[in-house]
Amino acid sequence: MFNLIANAAAAAPAHDVGLTLMPAAMCVKEEGSNPYGMIPALCDGGIVGQLTFLTLLIMFVGTLYILFTKLFEQNKVMNQGKAVDANFWRAPTLAEGAAKLEKNSAYRQVVEDGLRANEEHNKLTDPVEAHDWMHGTLERSQNHINSKLNGGLAFLATVGSTAPFVGLFGTVIGILRALVKIGASGQASIDTVAGPVGEALIMTAIGLIVAVPAVLAFNWLQSRNKAIARRLSTFSNDVLGSIMSNGQVKPVPSGPAPKAAAPAAAPKKA
Repeated sequence: MFNLIANAAAAAPAHDVGLTLMPAAMCVKEEGSNPYGMIPALCDGGIVGQLTFLTLLIMFVGTLYILFTKLFEQNKVMNQGKAVDANFWRAPTLAEGAAKLEKNSAYRQVVEDGLRANEEHNKLTDPVEAHDWMHGTLERSQNHINSKLNGGLAFLATVGSTAPFVGLFGTVIGILRALVKIGASGQASIDTVAGPVGEALIMTAIGLIVAVPAVLAFNWLQSRNKAIARRLSTFSNDVLGSIMSNGQVKPVPSGPAPKAAAPAAAPKKA
């Protein structure tokens, strides 16, 4: 297989790179122009090098997309937690407290699942302790929320672990093509070898540029998800205690009390 690649590269003219994804105008080499750089490397790398670069580009764009979308989701859930501290536990009942939260709030989902499970416990034909039934229901609700928050993080982990090797693959192909062309030309001086071989190392650098942000984003988002999961777990336990005690047991509100609306001014008498 490598002999076929070598023979094809040796037989091809210096300006012909065979199959290519690059526009023909970008690969035309003018006299006096720099023969090395990103564009010449992609043009000389052929279809394999260009597909490798496209793969790394897709990985990088996917990393940025997941990073910003997950940050938006996490900030939304964190703001919902602040609303719980401010309003929820000041309500006389769990149902009234849930009504004060956003419709799509993760914390409201936990409360509604707990209230629904409490109502459905009496419908069970197989006797199950109320505490075990409620605990299992609230745990499933938490797992559903945590699973949604963790969605996409596997892609970041995959990019962080594979992008350097994808870039290294592009470098190997680039060096192979460069050495074959140098051998075919019969010029093996240091100035003819260093340029093409050094140019092929660009793909390794791109692989590292893609991998490092993916690893940092994965670790950062994972730590934020763990903080959200701990807060949801604490809230779930508080909801469980409130339901099992008929509202007698509940935590002291930690957030500032909402400001009361100012009384309307009395109308002036004519």
